[in-house]
Amino acid sequence: MLIGQGIDAHRFAPDRRLILGGVEIPHELGLEAHSDGDVLLHALCDALLGAAGLGDIGHHFPDSDAAFKDIDSRVLLQRVLQSLTERDLRVHNADLTVVAQAPKLAPFIASMRDCIAADLGLPMARVNIKATTSERMGFTGRGEGIAAFAVVLLDDSGLSAAL
Repeated sequence: MLIGQGIDAHRFAPDRRLILGGVEIPHELGLEAHSDGDVLLHALCDALLGAAGLGDIGHHFPDSDAAFKDIDSRVLLQRVLQSLTERDLRVHNADLTVVAQAPKLAPFIASMRDCIAADLGLPMARVNIKATTSERMGFTGRGEGIAAFAVVLLDDSGLSAAL
């Protein structure tokens, strides 16, 4: 088994949609980013890449590349998953945390879990998402942006059997 962690954060920006876990969340601000700014999927991609020893999301999808301008982060996740498949690695489970003072995310957690579980090809029971505030401390607490954390476990039994 291989474990990986990922962390991402983006500041709020006007005239952007707020996308978290592949789900559009009604809010007056979106997240500033080269892509769609989905911090939850970015943290997940970094966790997956880290577990596989493949670097990070910035290495694979640099913000200097116009091809990734406003790209749907689910597309990035699919490309990361393809890299894992090519290495006989399978996602076992994912545990994700979003830190945001606003908006309230509880009504959207089930939809985010559905979306991510479908993308990972996992039952919902293997995808956990938590939302919390930072008790008005730091940049998330001041409402300046959103942060996300991810931990994943990969199964490398296919790779191990081949060795």
